Amino acid sequence: MIAEQAGTEFPYFSEEHLMIRETVRKFAKNEIAPYSAEWDEAGEFPRELFKKGAELGLFGIRLDAEFGGSALDWWASAAYFEGMSYSENGGVNMAFMVQSDLTGPAIQELGTREQMEEFLKPAIAGDMIASLGISEPGGGSDVAAIKTRARVDGGDLVISGQKLWITNGTRADFIVLAVRTSEDRYKGISFVLFPTKTKGFSVGKKLDKIGMLSSDTAELFFDECRIPKRYLLGEMNRGFYYVMENFQGERLAAALGALYGMDRMIEFAMNYGLERSAFGGPVRKNQVWKHRFAEHLTSIEAGRWLCYRALDLMNRKQKCVREITMAKLYTTELCQKVAYDCMQIFGGFGYTVEYPIGRFWRDVRLHTIGAGTSEIMKEILAKDYKI
Repeated sequence: MIAEQAGTEFPYFSEEHLMIRETVRKFAKNEIAPYSAEWDEAGEFPRELFKKGAELGLFGIRLDAEFGGSALDWWASAAYFEGMSYSENGGVNMAFMVQSDLTGPAIQELGTREQMEEFLKPAIAGDMIASLGISEPGGGSDVAAIKTRARVDGGDLVISGQKLWITNGTRADFIVLAVRTSEDRYKGISFVLFPTKTKGFSVGKKLDKIGMLSSDTAELFFDECRIPKRYLLGEMNRGFYYVMENFQGERLAAALGALYGMDRMIEFAMNYGLERSAFGGPVRKNQVWKHRFAEHLTSIEAGRWLCYRALDLMNRKQKCVREITMAKLYTTELCQKVAYDCMQIFGGFGYTVEYPIGRFWRDVRLHTIGAGTSEIMKEILAKDYKI
């Protein structure tokens, strides 16, 4: 495929990375894609899929071998993301990404050995499902607006409040939870590890969404939930800064997800354009479509190198907020246009779920909202360039 050729030419993808991509691609095509439409209709996918993913090492790619991880690099994660793009199911991909890239790395970076044994190790093994609890009804991208509160009571933390838009929220075994621990807007937020079996915790409802249908997204309530103070993750009142650091990995993952999703959509559309005939020949042979695909392939390739530049810097632990922000902004906005045109060439069939393109179009709409909206990305860049 065009995308595979471009990926293998980039020098940082080793033979090991390409083996990871191929292994995950087979898993996605065999274990997820055949059931993708069915799981979307049901609004969930089987819990045991987490265990199958864990058996391939998907939830510990960059994590310590001591706790079951593979201790690999960000290029290995990129190979995993590309392989998962063959699943034809954005909901599964998002649920897996929360497990592999939003929660596990945060626990390893901030957690104590005891916390890693209790939470990280079983999450990598697929025995516990993790969730990230930051967004609230009054604060998504505005992290400093968090109101869910934790007060110290002896050796415990007592938590009350509400979270919204939480992926894996209905079936998570624990949540990496952001809570307010003082009145200072930025220096008053902390992270805790919150077991969902805690008394006073409840799932308000599973939210009905436009896309990512197989991924459960929940509203959560905390009513005087008491957890041991030893579940504090990292330093007290440093949570806002941890969130900002965590966002970089999440945004890079989102950019790569959008990039590889575009690769798949273009492949579907170009192949279908040869199969579908109109006015005496394949639709794709019309000049309007040849030119449109040429433009999109050029734009996607530009996005690929923008992502890989950010990925290289991230992998070398260099400053890369600007590059990641650009990659996230560019690829997530571009994938809206690519999805629109790829859907268009299918004609009426594109407006059904009979072909994957309709589900791709539905799922990618989240990309410009999740992990920081496009407007937030532009604001970050404007400040960085002192515009």
